[in-house]
Amino acid sequence: MNPPENQKPPKGDPNDRKKARLAEKLRANLQRRKVQARSRRDGAADSRPEGLLRDNGDEA
Repeated sequence: MNPPENQKPPKGDPNDRKKARLAEKLRANLQRRKVQARSRRDGAADSRPEGLLRDNGDEA
């Protein structure tokens, strides 16, 4: 006999658990990236000169 059509799948459905786990990882990753971007934005100005330095041709 087949189960009734209106019966919900069990709460432990592997697809639901996987979706929830992936959603949580995505939220954590986005939060980490936001913090990283804010720290770069709030950091001190870079003191390096613009562009690349020319090679003087000196042998090291």
